[in-house]
Amino acid sequence: MLDTLAHTLRRHPDRPAVLGTTRTGAVRTKVTCGELAHLADRYTAALHTRGVGFGATVGVAVRPGPRALAVMLAVHRLGARAAVLDPGAGPDVLRARLALAPPDVVLADATAQAVAGWARPLARRARLALPDLAELGPVLTVGPRLPGSAPALDADVRTVALPPWADGDGDAVIVFTSGTTSRPRAVVHTRSSLAAGMATVAELVQPEAGRPVLGGTFFVLLPSLASGAPVALPARSTRVLSRQLRRLSPQATYLTPPQLRRLLAEGARFNGRVWTGSAPASAQLLTRVKQAGADEAWGVYALTELFPAAAVEQAEKTAFTGAGDLVGAPLPGVAAKTDASGELLLSGPSARDRYLGEAPDPWVATGDQARVDGGRIVLEGRRKDMILRHAENIYPGLYEPALHIPEVELALLVGVPAGDGDERLVAVVQPGAGVDPAALRSALEGPLGRMGAARPDAVLLADIPLSGRSLKPDRAAAARLAARHLAERSRG
Repeated sequence: MLDTLAHTLRRHPDRPAVLGTTRTGAVRTKVTCGELAHLADRYTAALHTRGVGFGATVGVAVRPGPRALAVMLAVHRLGARAAVLDPGAGPDVLRARLALAPPDVVLADATAQAVAGWARPLARRARLALPDLAELGPVLTVGPRLPGSAPALDADVRTVALPPWADGDGDAVIVFTSGTTSRPRAVVHTRSSLAAGMATVAELVQPEAGRPVLGGTFFVLLPSLASGAPVALPARSTRVLSRQLRRLSPQATYLTPPQLRRLLAEGARFNGRVWTGSAPASAQLLTRVKQAGADEAWGVYALTELFPAAAVEQAEKTAFTGAGDLVGAPLPGVAAKTDASGELLLSGPSARDRYLGEAPDPWVATGDQARVDGGRIVLEGRRKDMILRHAENIYPGLYEPALHIPEVELALLVGVPAGDGDERLVAVVQPGAGVDPAALRSALEGPLGRMGAARPDAVLLADIPLSGRSLKPDRAAAARLAARHLAERSRG
């Protein structure tokens, strides 16, 4: 896919590649295909002259956009591997992670360097923190420099003969996921697994050349640009993003569930096909997206270890009446099974090769309790989220979909310690905009009554806390919220 993209950029140098949007929603070209190809060549030459080649490790702390994409193209051409540095992980965790894969060089934009340096106090308020980047290896700046920034990556590039494209398989990218300072975890994708994942995305979305796509993730950028479709990066402001949708009329849109909920509250209109993932997407949310104009609304089930694994369109998801969360049939090439405990295992060409420091394993243990029902994957809850009440195991994912009635924005089932080794089960329900609390409680009686032994001990109407870059529902914070509610209720 990266090879295809590189050739596409050169065949159509004047075609827009990455689009930007002003605060008024006006669309402009941030970079053309030719400019992106030239930038990737400069970065390739600069890294090559510094000795980066096949098997080297390049730490990357660059915000998503044209420069980050050019860096990935350069690293790929040289046969090196990119280790993605996440400012949200904290310096101690990041140091421990990179001890497994010390970078030969660190590429960082001025913002990342500021987070690690003079802007550290401000960054802490946003829960961003990096160690001094110089601790990790030689640092070079990608993009504009600020006072105190490291030297520019491509400052000394003159006319340099570019090296031939690296051939063969090998590590392509390292993405750090869970883990602690004592046992960090990092997903390693090879050039072949990355290519297989991108090919699956391209086959699923089928972007048409010349028509814009809205999305900011790497696996949206690559297949779209390789197909000749310009990509617009989503605006951070919900109001501007709504204008962006209206002006662009994108053929395909990829946004997270929290972004979709905020847009719907803003009264935004959609068109074409809308894709969402990174966090659970209920049938009700997909239905609202289609009611707001989308031709199709898809939920995508993907993991860092294997992307994408399955997808389901709103009509199929809404028609599903069984227990649990239907996420669709495994995509071509993906094999799915459950082990003796009911944990979902996935395999296929796009599966990660291994975790850094561990032996390769063709099967990915997802951490999801699930069943394969008629060839389709139905999630029953995260294994770590299991709640033990009255000596009975309760998996929230089995029952939460039933709580997503039209009046509900989001719903979680969480456990609160009862002080005797048992747990109390609480439904934390976020009402939709303008919904009357009394009417909502009445509407919930039906779904709650059908939950049988899993009926919650209490229902709390409140905004559900979100966390992480994808703004996933934060179960731990929701459980703390529920615990405070129960304590206040017992005192009252």
